[in-house]
Amino acid sequence: MAERLHHHPHPHEHADGAPSGGCAHAHDHAARRPQALAEAETACSEKGLRLTPIRRQVLDALYATHRPMSAYDLIDNLAPAAEAKRLAPTQVYRALDFLQENGFVHKLESRNAFIACPFRHAPDDLVVFMICEACGGVDEACSDELRGALAHLAAAQGFNPRANVIELAGRCAHCAAPAHEHA
Repeated sequence: MAERLHHHPHPHEHADGAPSGGCAHAHDHAARRPQALAEAETACSEKGLRLTPIRRQVLDALYATHRPMSAYDLIDNLAPAAEAKRLAPTQVYRALDFLQENGFVHKLESRNAFIACPFRHAPDDLVVFMICEACGGVDEACSDELRGALAHLAAAQGFNPRANVIELAGRCAHCAAPAHEHA
């Protein structure tokens, strides 16, 4: 089975869900941030596109957290960075549209929120998002075997999928593990 799992392990968290020493989901995203922003700049340059300051700010804000963010979360998050005024929702939505069209972010439909995508996927890849209901972390995986099975199922029904995304809600391995295993 050709499966590519992009997993973010967790450190111990406090009882209220706050990470002790920082959440590994967030740490992994933040650690990848400089390289991912540089790769986005390069990819845009190669395609003759511009990673404008607003697009870059939105992408940077999404890398600062492992949790999906709505456009309004991003506006609130970017408000301190905007020196003259808050960004308008249309500015943020346009930036998100650009970032999504170019594979830098994914939209989680079930949350109406966005998350940075540090992995370059092929256009026909099936991306599975595993969204932890306890910590808010998102892991993503690609499976050629599952993509093939879903393509077969869709073809049998005469269905032509527009997107190859599946969202699973539940608990990540860390949050599902008994408390004594974290000690």
